[in-house]
Amino acid sequence: MLQIAKYCASGNDFVIFHTLHGAERSELAKVLCDRQRGIGADGLIVLLPHETYDFEWEFYNADGSTASMCGNGSRACAHYAHRFGLAHSEMEFLTGAGVIKASVEGDMVQSDLTPPYVVNDEIVEYDMRWWLIDTGVPHLVTFDADMERFDIDMARELRHKYNANVNIASVQSNGAIHVRTYERGVEDETLACGTGMAACFYRASIESLVADRARVYPKSGETLYLGLDEGVITFKGEVQGVFETTWRFL
Repeated sequence: MLQIAKYCASGNDFVIFHTLHGAERSELAKVLCDRQRGIGADGLIVLLPHETYDFEWEFYNADGSTASMCGNGSRACAHYAHRFGLAHSEMEFLTGAGVIKASVEGDMVQSDLTPPYVVNDEIVEYDMRWWLIDTGVPHLVTFDADMERFDIDMARELRHKYNANVNIASVQSNGAIHVRTYERGVEDETLACGTGMAACFYRASIESLVADRARVYPKSGETLYLGLDEGVITFKGEVQGVFETTWRFL
């Protein structure tokens, strides 16, 4: 029997629980994240004790695959850790991409993402210019696509060709960024992707399209606040605990 919680961060939803022991939980992730037969979520996050940091995590996508990092997941699990007494409001925890610092103030959570870097800024696909940027996980980013539509077949092809998430973005005249993302592991467009928004913001910052602070809007329409501070992307927004329950895994 598991005591678990469901969280939502900017439209990304996660099943979260904490336990004392690490394990291979790919099959459990697929069961819990199934939207017809399970709870339904984009990913599973398991929090584990750590000798140096407040905790470490295991992160699984809905298809059971693992991921090094998830921006919205980092904010959701920070809120969960504070809510259940696993960490103070200021915390550090270990992910596959490195150590994440996070702070919780009510339902607003900020995480400082791992240092981003540009892998390739000269990709041309479908007559569009793409950058491949790593913000904990790899992301393709273009500003050339039509934001009113998202070509899922194109995104799926590029996702497999580059083994990366795929983002189309637009920078508005007021400096706000709108983003749509196709995510690996979910294998579809999601309502939001934290590391995807970070990658779009980072490219826009490098190209001087935005200042060092910007509002970013994913498909969910929620407002996220991203900044660049000495090479580190800060990522802030509201987190919601949806419900808590027990789960009997048969």
